[in-house]
Amino acid sequence: MNIRRMTLDDLAQVIEIDKVSFSLPWPERSFRFEITDNPASRAWVAELNGKVVGAIVAWLLVDEAHIATIATHPDFRRRGIASKLLSHALRMMMNEGALTSVLEVRESNSAAQEMYRKFGFEESGRRPRYYRDNSEDAILMSLYKLEGLKVES
Repeated sequence: MNIRRMTLDDLAQVIEIDKVSFSLPWPERSFRFEITDNPASRAWVAELNGKVVGAIVAWLLVDEAHIATIATHPDFRRRGIASKLLSHALRMMMNEGALTSVLEVRESNSAAQEMYRKFGFEESGRRPRYYRDNSEDAILMSLYKLEGLKVES
């Protein structure tokens, strides 16, 4: 598996992964903006045998790595791809000065929460009715110290 920067050529595959992964997928223009116009954005894909099987978009905001979205194609889940993407993103942004990380995750997404806890993320708050599709709360999770990440890539 290869992790590399996301390019415009990846958009069709990334959008397909997003659509099958989330009830509120990002529109194509959002991914395009992240790749071409957002100076805070850092976007990577996981590629296996020439096929994009996972993607992550994160924002470097001063000294904080904000995980905006991460997804693995359903056919390739439970293989550690999301963990590898997250580890890669956090390490790369740490090299650029990130000291902490934060993300929002659906209250019902226990699998993702479990993965984040393995990295050392802790529940740090709640965003009531954050998700528009069903008014589900988002759990805010924070990793207070990127130095010495618990999960290796």
